[in-house]
Order: sequence, then structure tokens, then C-alpha cells
Amino acid sequence: MQQTQGAADGEALLPAEETLLVRRFQERLGIPGLVDVHTHFMPERVLRKVWAYFDSFGSGATGGIDWPITYRHDEDERLAVLRGFGVLAFTAMLYPHRPGMAEWLNGWAVEFARRTPDCLHTSTFFPEPGVERYVGEAVERGARVFKAHVQVGAYDPTDPLLDPVWGLLAEAGVPIVIHCGSGPNPGAHTGPEPIARVLARHPGLRLIVAHLGMPEYEDFLGLAERYGEVRLDTTMTFTDFSERIAPFPARALPRLAALGDRVLLGSDFPNIPYPYLHQLHALERLGLGADWLRAVCHDNGRRLFRL
Repeated sequence: MQQTQGAADGEALLPAEETLLVRRFQERLGIPGLVDVHTHFMPERVLRKVWAYFDSFGSGATGGIDWPITYRHDEDERLAVLRGFGVLAFTAMLYPHRPGMAEWLNGWAVEFARRTPDCLHTSTFFPEPGVERYVGEAVERGARVFKAHVQVGAYDPTDPLLDPVWGLLAEAGVPIVIHCGSGPNPGAHTGPEPIARVLARHPGLRLIVAHLGMPEYEDFLGLAERYGEVRLDTTMTFTDFSERIAPFPARALPRLAALGDRVLLGSDFPNIPYPYLHQLHALERLGLGADWLRAVCHDNGRRLFRL
């Protein structure tokens, strides 16, 4: 039977043991399950290319960071793992890296949502002719969350082609999980400045900043403090892995605590180099209290998505 690491690097757990410990975490908090706003499901051939990208990290071409995929399973097994953990709702974070790809991914996502009722129907977009049309169609077909990946897409979020898209999504109130921080590798349009310009034009956007904006944590906390609909997800933050690469500044913890009603659990499952349990323990050991942790792991997501 496959073993995974445990709550900290180097500690081994059997899958059944990890499942039990994740469930016990929820019992300690008194919540019925987890709402994870940052999980990845996509067409298998696309996902395998994503895994190949992370496999390349140890080569030195991307900084020499080893990034083993802990849950390198087929789709049915990945779904079974999440459900075994007690994840009540999750997402299919999928994203294009070139024109002509987003609409195809959205078509796949419609079918995935139909056969996976506990997945929040996820869509995406790219700055290209026709983007306003297909984003509007995705909203009409029931998309409940969008994914924008400024780093992988290598596009400027202030691109004029996207301006009507931001306006459409702001008016519809559909959240967008956006990777716009500069981790793990900076891009031409990552960092807080481009997305701050978008928010200045569309202050009602329900942006969920992935990874708490790693590594520009404090800048993105500032955006959340300025705009009432900006939220942040916890994906990979405070784990032993991320603290070695981009540590969260201790001086900013009170600000994170104060935003407790707008911080959401994210994991990056299955593309994580440690067990799912470790993300939960990393949040717990912050010592921000059971009420904050309950809100992050369950209540905020339930309220945002009206579960």
C-alpha cells in the first residue's frame, strides 16, 4: 500500500491513517466537512503535462526545487480521496496557456460538473477575441467559479480584451480564483500592481487571491483590506515546503486574523509535494483560534457559494 508523508515532512502515513486524521481535524473544529476552493481537475492529458512541469522542478531549470506529486492517481481515485477526507465541495481549477484553449476547457468542465455534483462548476478564460462571449455562455451554463492564472497564461490582467469580462463577472457576482502573485516563479504581469488596476476599475469583483498572494503577502492583504469583495485562499501557505521558499511574515498574522471572514481553504490537491493533512495542520499551528479555523475551512466557503 502506498505511503504518504504525514503532518510534517518526513513523517510517513498510510492513506487510511491520513483519512482518519483529516476527519479528526474536522471533529475537533465541530464542522461537517471541508470546503476546498483550490483543487485541480482537468482533462487527463492536460493534467499530465502539468505534472511533467512540476517534475521538472528538481532538474535545476526552475530553481532546483523538488516537487513530487503526492496524489498522482487517476481521476476516480482522486475523487475518492477527497471525499474520504470529508471535502464537501471543491473546484476544478483549470487554466489555458494559449489562445483557443479556454473555451475547450470550459466544455470539458461542463461535463465534469454534471458527473461530479460535489464539484463547483469551474470555468476559465484567456485574453482573446470572443472571450466575453464564451465567459457569458459559461455563466449562463451555471459556472460557479472561474480560474485565472496570470503566471501560466503570461497575460496582463488589464488587457482591454478582458475589461468586459471583469465587468461581466463583477455584475454576475461569480468568484474568480486568481493566481496573480509571483510565486513560485515571477512573470511579466505577476505581483499586486496589475490586479490592483483591475480592481480600481471593477471594485466589486469577487477575486479570491490564490496562495495568499505568495510571496507578496502583505500587498495582497492590503488589497483585501481595501476592497470588501477580495478574498484570499490558503493554498500551500504556512506549510513546511512554502515556509522554506517564501515564508509568511509573522508581523502580518494579525492582519490575516482580522480578515478571517474572507480567507478560504485552498490546497492545490492533487499537485502538492506533501500530504493534504499537512496544509490543515499548518493552519492550525498558527494559533489564530478555533473560530478563525472553522471559518476558513468551512463557513466562509459555504457562505460564498451558498452551499
